[in-house]
Amino acid sequence: MSDTTLPAPRGSELKAPRESERRTGVPPFLLDFFPLEGPEQTRLSAFYAALAEGRLITTRCPADRSVHWPPRVACPTCHREALEWFDLPTEGTIYAFSTVLVGAPLGMEADLPFGVGLVDLDGAPLRLFTRLAGPAVPGPTIGERVRFEPFRLPDGRWFYRFRRGAEPSHGREGNETFPPPSAHR
Repeated sequence: MSDTTLPAPRGSELKAPRESERRTGVPPFLLDFFPLEGPEQTRLSAFYAALAEGRLITTRCPADRSVHWPPRVACPTCHREALEWFDLPTEGTIYAFSTVLVGAPLGMEADLPFGVGLVDLDGAPLRLFTRLAGPAVPGPTIGERVRFEPFRLPDGRWFYRFRRGAEPSHGREGNETFPPPSAHR
C-alpha cells in the first residue's frame, strides 16, 4: 500500500473568513445540554415537574414491568406508549466516576474541576449517569454514599445531580418494589 494523499474535492479550498465571520467579541453559540421541559416541548415534562417538587421519577411499562432510565415515552421492549410514572429511591452509591479537569463543554468551564459518575440507586435496578456535587478534589470514591439533589438552572429549568457524602437515611426513599430482571438502562 502506498502512502499517497488524495486530492481535495473541488471547491473545498480554504478561504479567508469574511469580516462578518471574524470574532467580534461575542461569545460563540453555546450548546444547551439541558432539555426543554414544558409539555409543549416534550412528552417527558412530568419528569421535570417532579424535579421541581424535589422528586426523582422514571417510567415503567405496565405490560412487561420493565423499568426505564432515562424516562421514556415508549417501552423499548414492547413499544407500548402508556407508561407509568413512579418515584425512585433518592440515595445510592458511586459505582464508577471520573473527574473532569479540562475540556468542559461550553458554558461549564467555570465549574472545572467537577465530578461525574455512575450511581447505583438503593433498592432499584438502575445505574444512573450523573454529575456529582461536592468537592472534585479529592475525588469521589467507589462505594461512596450519594443523595439525589434537584437544582435550578439560571433560566428557571430544573435538572438533577447527586451530592457526595450523604449519610444513609435508614429508610428507603421512594415507595416502589422493583423486580430483579429486565431493567433497561
